[in-house]
Amino acid sequence: MIRLLWAASVHTRYFLRRYMPTNRLLDAIRTRRGLKWGVPAMLLIGPYLLAASICTNLIKDGGPGWLNILVILFIWNALKFLIMGPVSVILLARVRIHEAVQRRQARRAQAAATEPQPVEYQPAGVMH
Repeated sequence: MIRLLWAASVHTRYFLRRYMPTNRLLDAIRTRRGLKWGVPAMLLIGPYLLAASICTNLIKDGGPGWLNILVILFIWNALKFLIMGPVSVILLARVRIHEAVQRRQARRAQAAATEPQPVEYQPAGVMH
C-alpha cells in the first residue's frame, strides 16, 4: 500500500513539475540565467491575488462551490512567487560570490605562472 502511494506521489509530482506553467516558470528562475528574474516575478502575486478575490466574491454571491479550489490554487501560486523573490536574491548573491572567488583564484594562478621563479643558489661542491 505504501509503495502504491509512493509511486502515485512521484508520478503526480513529475506531472506537476513538467506541465504546470508556474512550476516551469519557477524552474526557469532557479537557473543561473534566471536568478535575476526572481524579484520581477514577484509582480505576478498581484494578478493571482486579484483572481482569488474575484473568485471569492463570486462564491459569496452564490457562485459554484468548485471555485474554492481555484481560490486555493491562486493563493498557493501567489505564495510560491512571494517566496521565490527573496530566495532568488540570496541564490544570486551566493553564485556571484562563488564566481568572484573563482575569478580571483584564476588571476592568481595566471600571475603565478607568468612570474619568474627564484633560483636557489647552490655553491659548487655542496651535495644535498
